[in-house]
Amino acid sequence: MKGFAVATAAWLCTLVVGAFALTQGDFALSLADVLRTLAGHGTLITYDVVVGNRLPRVLVGIGVGTAFAVSGAIFQRLARNPLVSPDLIGINAGAALAAVLMITVLGSGWIPFGALLGSLLAAISVYLLAYRDGIAGHRLVLVGIGVTAIIGSLTAYLLTLADIYTAKSASMWLAGSLAGRSWSDVVLVGGTVGVGLPAAVVLTRQLRLLELGDDVARALGVRVELARGALIALGVGLAAFATAAAGPIGFVALVAPQLAPRRTGLLVPGAIGALLVVASDLIARTVVAPTVLPVGVVTAFLGAPYLLYLLSRPSRSWRSLR
Repeated sequence: MKGFAVATAAWLCTLVVGAFALTQGDFALSLADVLRTLAGHGTLITYDVVVGNRLPRVLVGIGVGTAFAVSGAIFQRLARNPLVSPDLIGINAGAALAAVLMITVLGSGWIPFGALLGSLLAAISVYLLAYRDGIAGHRLVLVGIGVTAIIGSLTAYLLTLADIYTAKSASMWLAGSLAGRSWSDVVLVGGTVGVGLPAAVVLTRQLRLLELGDDVARALGVRVELARGALIALGVGLAAFATAAAGPIGFVALVAPQLAPRRTGLLVPGAIGALLVVASDLIARTVVAPTVLPVGVVTAFLGAPYLLYLLSRPSRSWRSLR
């Protein structure tokens, strides 16, 4: 019941922040203008501003925030470690490397395919390197940090080989940005969330049993490796397609699951993640206007102190790292 209340409050706040975001920009609009336009009674200019530009940006923000947060919740609960999230253990970095490769070699149309492939390869690499008669949270974190560093170096090397315009485009994408999002991006992330959230609901029970330990889960009838593999595949897929749609927006997958009440389903962190991204993008657009910051800069500014907070609490973090 508490989880339902938190999720409802988060979605209502997301709706309010998203509606306010539709009114903000170089071409200022009132909420009444926005509502008239969405109802089909606006002018050509307001239609282009609201429906062609701002609405896709807000919808993509909601989708990627949900996807990153659910992905982070899956990995943190599987590893029973608050530091395990796709942006810290190399999954987002793998997606970013493959996407930059697509941008510099094949073109932006191949980004979704590259992001998924890069995420899968990074996840498999981290899993195999961290596996020692099972997966421990501390090994997953440490191996993930190392893999992320290697992938980051390869990404930087690719950027040095690209021409200046391609490198600038890729660098903006790597910062994590919702600028210039289109309805094709809405379709991509909408399809991801539309498939991922029902799968998360179906797999929530298996995840809760896996949190009790493999032996207990087997005794309760769970096919442990199959369930764990399905959850990892779901987490990788959500992070990969969210990265493809908006770049590797950092710290959402780390922070959102920690803000959700304990023992709740995977949809509650998703609601909080959507609110974090939409609110962060609004801050990015308005705090230093007319300059627009990438949303990843704001989420990093908000999330990095929380990471330090987690690391400074032996009772929650370092105990699991021993």
